[in-house]
Parts: sequence; C-alpha cells; structure tokens
Amino acid sequence: MHIGAFVLAAQFPGQGQAEALHRALRTADVAEEAGLDSVWLAEHHFVPYGVCPSAVTLAAVMLGRTRRIRVGTAVTVLPTAHPVNVAEQAALLHLTSGGRFSLGVGRGGPWVDLEVFGSSLKAYEEGFPESLDLLLRWLREPRVGADGERYRFREVAVVPRPDEQWEGVPGPEVVVACTSPRSVKLAAERGLPMLLGMHCGDEDKAEMTALWRRHARASGRSTEEIATVAHVSAGVAQIADTVEDACETLGKAMPGWLKQGLDAHVTVDGRRRAMRDPVAYTEKLCGLHPVGTAQLAADRLAATSERTGITRFALLTEGSGDLACTEENVRRLGSEVRELLS
Repeated sequence: MHIGAFVLAAQFPGQGQAEALHRALRTADVAEEAGLDSVWLAEHHFVPYGVCPSAVTLAAVMLGRTRRIRVGTAVTVLPTAHPVNVAEQAALLHLTSGGRFSLGVGRGGPWVDLEVFGSSLKAYEEGFPESLDLLLRWLREPRVGADGERYRFREVAVVPRPDEQWEGVPGPEVVVACTSPRSVKLAAERGLPMLLGMHCGDEDKAEMTALWRRHARASGRSTEEIATVAHVSAGVAQIADTVEDACETLGKAMPGWLKQGLDAHVTVDGRRRAMRDPVAYTEKLCGLHPVGTAQLAADRLAATSERTGITRFALLTEGSGDLACTEENVRRLGSEVRELLS
C-alpha cells in the first residue's frame, strides 16, 4: 500500500494565497518526515479552489526540498499547455530528482482558461488524445516531429533525453486522470495508469479498473503488463480520536472553501453547470474516504484496495484549512494509519 498526500493549495475563506501555498509546501515536508510515499499536486487557474497555477513548477520546488518522497502532478492540464513543453519539464524533473517525478495529465474543464491561454473548446473536447500521444513520443523517442491537426513541426532532437542517465530505466511515469469511459479507454490502450477522482466511491472505481483491464487486453497488452500498472485513487483523509471529531473538523471548514472555490469557475462558452451542494458534498466525502479514527481509516483504505485492486492513494489532508491541523493530520496518517496497514 502506497499512501500519499493530495495537495490543492486550497484558499479557505479569510486566508491569503501565500498562506495556502505555504501550507502546501509544509505538507510535502511533513509527508516526507512522516514516511508517506508521495505528494500529488493539483493545478488551477483564476480560482481560490486551488491557487497553484503550475503543478510542474510546484513539484520542482518540492523535489528540491525533499530527498526520498515521490512528487507527482494531479494533474497538469494538457489543453492549455504545449505537450512538448510539458514533456521537456517532466524529463528535466525526472533526471534531476533521481526518478522521483510522476506526471499526471488530464483534460481539465471547459473553463475560461482555454480563452486566456489561446486554446479552444475543441482542444478540450477533442484534442486530448493528440496532445497525450505527442507527449508520450517526446518521452520515449530520440527525435520527434508532428503532423497532427493541432501540432505540426519539423523533426527535432529530444533534449534532455529522459532515459539517458539510467540505461534501461524508463522516463517519468505518466498517469491519466479518468472521469469517463472514453478516458479510461484512452489510458488503457496506451498502458497508462489512471488517476481516479475523490468524488467516486469504491463501486465506481472498481468498474473503471475493470473497464481499463478489458480495454488493455483488447489493445494487445499482456497479462504481465496489465498486472504491473498501478492506478491511483484520490480521496480525503482526516484522522482524529473519534469519527465525530474528524467529520466536525471537515464540516466546519470544507463547505466554505468548496462554495467559494467552485463558484469562481467560469465556463468559456457560457454553458450552465450543475453546482454541488457544498455541505452535502463534504458529508459524502466523509462517508467515502478515510475520515475518522486511524483504525477506521486503515480499514477503509484496505477495503478500497481489496474491492478495486488499487494500491496507491492520494489523500487530501488540508481539509481543515489550518496549518497546524494539516501537519498533525499528515503525521498521524504517516505513523498510525501506515502502521496499521503494514
């Protein structure tokens, strides 16, 4: 079982953005001290839901502050970034960190980000496969050119080569955020692990992992290759002496953050979007994920793993919105919960 922290750099009501980023950095520091396996970093633009606009940049900072822990993006949004630029940065972090970097990528949403960064709604709705395949080629081949619908350029050299330092060792891991059967099929055909969202319960995740295996087999992936792919499950963790205390901590803080953050999202084309009720969503997350005592948390993680086959977890630990509480939560997750799972 591999337990990691999921960091959004969430700006809670009444907090400054620097405060949110400082809490994010401290989460990585404490996660390494506490023996967690990884830190996964979200990326958002123009909203207080998360004030990190570049997960790759923040990953570089965290890799420089740590020595052991794996750092990944969850996710880098490809429709608003050039896949070659993303791949170059991933290769750089892979080589300079001793192979501790994971690149999570996703489609993002139909947000105004597309307009600001000179992209298009079509890049979001249809262009993700082209971007993903170009990124993968850059990470795997010595020279790359492109003649696609969105990207066209002459063949150029890949510098730095992500596999140059360690002969036979692949470049940075690539993980795909999956929220639909289409994205599951995309990841499976390329043999890439999935990142599954914290809004999903065990049944949904079990269905998605089973669908991934079916598509992977249909695309010619071997049984051995399929067995080695390790998906990642996102969730929420709050460890306390009682279930009531853990739920109360999140119930006091998360609804205000969710309402402020989600209300700030603006669609690029004016489409209406359904808003989650922040109180009901907080209660749902508390019921789905390791929120409660250390024993309950360990039991829920073990049950998810048994039901879905997933062994890697990215758990939001900053749901209290408080730095000291977040640090204590990470420490208890690393000591008490990991001890019960070992």
